[in-house]
Amino acid sequence: MRGNGLWAQLRRPPGGRDARIMLLAQGVDRTGSGVWAAASVLYFTYVCGMDAGRLGLLLGVGAVAGIVGSPLAGRAAERLPVRALLIGCHLLRVATMGLLLVVDRFAALLLSVALTCLAERGAKTLEMLFATRVAGERRATYQALFRSVANGGYAVGTGFAAIGLAVGSTTAYRALIVANALSYLLAAALIRRTAEPAGRGLVAETPSSSTPAQEPAGGMAGGVAGGVAGGGRETVPSPWRDRGYLLFVLLDLPMCLDDSVLNVGLPLWLIHHTGAPHAVVPAFLTLNTVMVVVLQLRVSAWAENPRGATTAVGWYGVLLLASCGLIALSTGGGPLTASLALLAAAALVTLAELMRSVSSWELAVSLAPPGAKASYLGVAGMSQSVQKSVGPMLLTGVVMAAGPVGWLALGAASTGLAAVQRRASLRRLAALEASAGAAGAAVGVPSAAVVG
Repeated sequence: MRGNGLWAQLRRPPGGRDARIMLLAQGVDRTGSGVWAAASVLYFTYVCGMDAGRLGLLLGVGAVAGIVGSPLAGRAAERLPVRALLIGCHLLRVATMGLLLVVDRFAALLLSVALTCLAERGAKTLEMLFATRVAGERRATYQALFRSVANGGYAVGTGFAAIGLAVGSTTAYRALIVANALSYLLAAALIRRTAEPAGRGLVAETPSSSTPAQEPAGGMAGGVAGGVAGGGRETVPSPWRDRGYLLFVLLDLPMCLDDSVLNVGLPLWLIHHTGAPHAVVPAFLTLNTVMVVVLQLRVSAWAENPRGATTAVGWYGVLLLASCGLIALSTGGGPLTASLALLAAAALVTLAELMRSVSSWELAVSLAPPGAKASYLGVAGMSQSVQKSVGPMLLTGVVMAAGPVGWLALGAASTGLAAVQRRASLRRLAALEASAGAAGAAVGVPSAAVVG
């Protein structure tokens, strides 16, 4: 980071003015999201009168809609302006929040939550694409700044929500919904002040485009080289047919389990399997927020390139294994020992989260072929949505049911999968570099210009 602190980086982020406005918009968005995240379950339970079964169905449908939102947004961004799509996602969320205030039928609430989650995941994919195009090779620094801003926004949002929840009236709950909707509206207004980032398009062209180039054998990497070397229009491959990229996305699913471990596994394990006081549970999230804000920039400093990101993947597995080991050991001592072990586990999970945030972001971009990053990032964005749907059930139904052995097995499996992810990513990076080098030699340009 060249010695620059967080505030200095926020004033002059990679991407200049547009990046600065986008970071502000994201901070406003996450503040509203923090309000809703803290109040939503209680709102549906006490104001809408839902039982546990209907609430579970509501949240499950929302999670599935979120999975769909990422690839839809990525595909749309290949054809339409990212800025306009992102504004549309925010305005859709304004409308769905407003719908919550005027409907009470379960079917309407289900539709509102599903559309909210779809737009939310779509917006996150579009933000990632916007940053990739604006920040360029310094996207890891932008991601670190965003993570700091997002965690700060969530903290402020949950603080506002605590006031409304303390009041506990229907009017207070509805005021929290209005505050959330206003945050989306303000975010849309801020994004409207940015310029559309460069990089739009479904096909990649070279200046000498004249005749179509046939894609040679060899899959995605060969297609990139063939399209450029042939001097024509290169049809961008579909991520759904790119087995190498789909393998990355599949392996990225367990790389997101730190979220469920922190928010589900640690609290439930403390309550049901240790003698630690329940007051320790809020400390998990507080510790997580502080560590992310303070350390994200430093962690991203050595993962600003694909090779550094693959190293972060390896560290993710090691850190999650150590964390799971501490969770397993927390059952063997008294309240103080259990509290210290679980707080240390929360710190290690947070470090794993920091590694995952920079590695997933960087590799999702670097492993995608030029000219098709939007649709590829849309597919990569499914990882977190799928994890949010499956992760809690995996922890409660399998890991925690097996006791301390379950945690050790989870840690060992995560470490092994992280090693596989690292090797697969290195192989794909080597193939991309070789392909770009061949293409650059064919047209007489440096390989870096081809990879972009």
